[in-house]
Amino acid sequence: MNLQAAEHMVVVDDHPLFREALAGTLRRMHPQCRVSEMASFEQLQELLEADSAIDLVLLDLHLPGRHGLSALAWMRGRYPEIPVLLISAHDDTRIIQRAIADGAAGFLSKSADSETIDQAIDRVLDGDTWVPAGLEPRERDPGELELVQKIGALTPQQYRILMMLGEGLLNKQIAWELDITEATVKAHMTAIMRKLDVSNRTQAVTLLNRLQVSPKAFEQDSP
Repeated sequence: MNLQAAEHMVVVDDHPLFREALAGTLRRMHPQCRVSEMASFEQLQELLEADSAIDLVLLDLHLPGRHGLSALAWMRGRYPEIPVLLISAHDDTRIIQRAIADGAAGFLSKSADSETIDQAIDRVLDGDTWVPAGLEPRERDPGELELVQKIGALTPQQYRILMMLGEGLLNKQIAWELDITEATVKAHMTAIMRKLDVSNRTQAVTLLNRLQVSPKAFEQDSP
């Protein structure tokens, strides 16, 4: 596939100014391609449930409520055919190496110019990987790859509940946030623990925390 063949790209970023600017750049460069804008990972999940015919997702690494690389893990586990190009204002080499090892198709700095954006997307749509020049690859961790598959087995609702669990919310709080009953939350918890192969909430959070990145990378991005 190349840029001329791409029909639908999605930009997922909670900062409206950056999201609109990046989407606008893509539309000017490739007017034949539909470019959707999403302010949250939940919006992307809803779109995927309705229509998974997406050629590329440009995903902010630091979306609110996401635990490090968990959003990437869910995408790679559930929609492995859709390439994910991570975008971030932070370009820590260790994070980039880990993201690529976990299945990201590339890593793009938010400070990248239009030419670099064009080159990165072209490379990714051709099936290659885009990373900063000179970056040494990192070997894949079999245990982390297994975790990616487990996260990908979760339904969108189960994934949301797991993220809330990671934030320390109780069943009652999760039920209120999602407008569902506590009994429904408990049923989802049972399914989550079965899919993650853990026996309690603490083990589930411990497993989730393996997808954390460095504290510095969790500072609020600024476009």
